Amino acid sequence: MAQSTDALADFKPGSLRGTSGYFRVGQTHGGQWWLVDPEDRPFFTRAVHGVQAEPAAAHDPAARLRAWGFNTLGCGSDRLYLEEGLAFMPAVDFCRGEGLMPLAGARVPDVFEPGWPERAQARAAEVCAPLAGTRELLGWFTDEFPAWARPAAGDRPGLLQSCLSLEPAHAAYHAAWEFVLALHGGRWEALTKAWGETLTNKDALRERTRLEQGLTGRGYLRDDAQWVEEYARRYFSVATAAIRTQAPHHLVLGCRWGGPATAAMRAGNLNPTVDVRVIDHTELTAQPAAAARPVLLADFNWTRPEFIHEAAARPLRRLTAVERMLRRGRLVLSRAVAHPAVIGYAWSHWADRPGEQPPFASGLVHTHDCEAREHTELLTAINDRVEELRSMAAVTNEEPA
Repeated sequence: MAQSTDALADFKPGSLRGTSGYFRVGQTHGGQWWLVDPEDRPFFTRAVHGVQAEPAAAHDPAARLRAWGFNTLGCGSDRLYLEEGLAFMPAVDFCRGEGLMPLAGARVPDVFEPGWPERAQARAAEVCAPLAGTRELLGWFTDEFPAWARPAAGDRPGLLQSCLSLEPAHAAYHAAWEFVLALHGGRWEALTKAWGETLTNKDALRERTRLEQGLTGRGYLRDDAQWVEEYARRYFSVATAAIRTQAPHHLVLGCRWGGPATAAMRAGNLNPTVDVRVIDHTELTAQPAAAARPVLLADFNWTRPEFIHEAAARPLRRLTAVERMLRRGRLVLSRAVAHPAVIGYAWSHWADRPGEQPPFASGLVHTHDCEAREHTELLTAINDRVEELRSMAAVTNEEPA
């Protein structure tokens, strides 16, 4: 981004969101979205989730991050910002605490219960309020992999089926039955016909849920999607309001889904409810060049199957799986960095997950604190070119090849 005597002069009047002296987000006259750091300098976040400072490690994780071109700690990271001055992005995780209901093994808040807003405020007061004056805090995720945000599947009950199978003491039980019967004229026979099921009564449905047998009919899945949307709107409207009350100077980044999310799951977690919308890299092509709202790629990693198995168009020779992964990954991340709506990205894992084997392991650090050079060298090259890639895109209005 071109620098000026007054860096904020590059931004459209009225586009800046946030509090001066803390991280903000705004759009330039050229149409690019940027974060603005507490010193009013343009900031493109390059984060890593789960950064840990192991006592026996030979290398300082903060020094490694900076050497690789990263500037932000993601969710689940040690509190290195206290000593290192790194920006960081924590999660509130409203699915923790008291007042939760059991849903097919998950514990989630009953957003239809009158006490849910008060409990959300209590959770935000516990997590957000102690950091409310911290300038290094870039913004809050509402949640990290929320327990309820799982699309309905044949092997497990969806959110609607689970709520319909709760004990009547839960407000969500009554809300779910009122909701679903209203879709089918208030008649049980019409409901089961639309679902393609032979359920005789509510107890039969509860037994299916107890056995973790999910409903799979197209009619049910359509109703489940509508219910998830209703739940998400209530959940995120209360969650974001609680964050803004307890940490009014910080940005709200939305939910860290951990991958693609359905439109129903995203309901209520969109701008302007949040300041920055979290998306998966697969959703970036749907973002218009003249983006009206900023987005963050919150869980990027090119070890995912689509990078390994997707062949390049007409390769000059047959590429190995590693070459395909890195070639495709470099292209996708470079284009993402240059996209005018993107204000940053986060690599999904600091360390390898159990059972992973290099070079297809997802961490930047392998076993015994060994650097994953197959990832870090390419990421460093891209991170070091962020300003160049975004400047080129701003001038040419094209994505880099």
